[in-house]
Amino acid sequence: MEEKTDIFICDKSRRMLWVPKRRFIRSLQDFLNSVDFLFGYVVCPLYNAAWIVESFMILVLYSVLMLLDFIAELLSISSTMNRVLRGIAILLILFCIPLLLYSLGLILFGTLRAVLCILIVMFGFIPVLFRYTYPLQRTVIFLNFVKWPHIEDLRTPDKYGLSATRNFYITTDEGVTLGMWHILPASLMNDSINANDSFYEEALSHGEPVIVYMHGNSGSRGSPHRLELYTLLRNMNYHVVAFDYRSYGDSSPVSPSEMGVVSDGKYVFSWVQERAKASPLYVWGHSLGTGVSSHALSLLAQEGKKADGLILESPFNNLRDELKEHPFSKLYRQLPWFEFFFVDPVGENQLLFETDRHLGSIKSPVLILHAEDDMVVPFLLGKRLYNTAIQIRPKDAGRVEFVPFDKNYKYGHKYIYKSPDLPQIILRFVMQKKLD
Repeated sequence: MEEKTDIFICDKSRRMLWVPKRRFIRSLQDFLNSVDFLFGYVVCPLYNAAWIVESFMILVLYSVLMLLDFIAELLSISSTMNRVLRGIAILLILFCIPLLLYSLGLILFGTLRAVLCILIVMFGFIPVLFRYTYPLQRTVIFLNFVKWPHIEDLRTPDKYGLSATRNFYITTDEGVTLGMWHILPASLMNDSINANDSFYEEALSHGEPVIVYMHGNSGSRGSPHRLELYTLLRNMNYHVVAFDYRSYGDSSPVSPSEMGVVSDGKYVFSWVQERAKASPLYVWGHSLGTGVSSHALSLLAQEGKKADGLILESPFNNLRDELKEHPFSKLYRQLPWFEFFFVDPVGENQLLFETDRHLGSIKSPVLILHAEDDMVVPFLLGKRLYNTAIQIRPKDAGRVEFVPFDKNYKYGHKYIYKSPDLPQIILRFVMQKKLD
């Protein structure tokens, strides 16, 4: 009979537990006990202590930087000198405070080492990696690696509650295959039973307004908040044509770039316009899609093509300003070298998305929708875009309208569709075009 032995292991509450085990796994249990002790009594305290010190330093850092800004404004110090003072203050605070705490015996050497490692990674390795790695810049901006919902589900829109919806694919002149949905307006849903592809394409020319939807980064045309917007527009009796750019959803796995996704948007618009004929045709862009749609329509204007209107939901004015104002940049934007490492390389790699420039070439009416509590694209960027647009657009261009949504409604970055006022806002925008 195989011998049994008694093994004592520690659970998460640090109580000793008696566990009967066979001899051949005793060594494994001893190893697990050692790991449990190491992480529970050595690594975790150092890790927690390191982050406590980091939090304290960041608090001190922001306080000092705010004080420097106040002094610079009070004494009329030049911006260059203020940046130099900021750099000195940051280096002193980030590296001298932990050394001082260690010399005073307030932290252990292990904690000091952990703090310095975190600082080197956060303020050294990450900025350098971002500046000199274009694939990383591209990934952070497009977030095309976020694949949700699952690609195979996009073939069956019915699973998302979208009946009377055609899933299909088109191939651009660059050889890129784009996955697309055509959601019929409410008035045509009953006629779509057993309908073929020709029925859907011919329906675009029936006269109901057609909206080409260009989504933001991450996810696909089947993301939940996008589905809600499609449903709202369908109930308003609009056609909706939604598609995924290259590398998104089930479109071709081609690495994205600004000109790449803009080219996809141009091709889809032209494809729809050819079939819509005299039907009113609008473009709706959301978040990054506002940069794509405005750039695409700007280039199409050079070809003599235009939309009946452009709707920009949660837009930024240009990508440089978005990087500066994004919540994730708060940790770095106070650094004097922030633009060199995080902003300049994006522009050097032609990731610009300059909506505030492209609107100057678009004569279509523009409707800007922005929630005051948007934490991804700050409200001030949408307002800044509006102020720029009304100044740079030609005199014969359509009007520009800015509609803010109060922060108390908590619509944030992607829930403006929940506003009970949105259908009336859209209807007024569409009807005004007819009156014009």
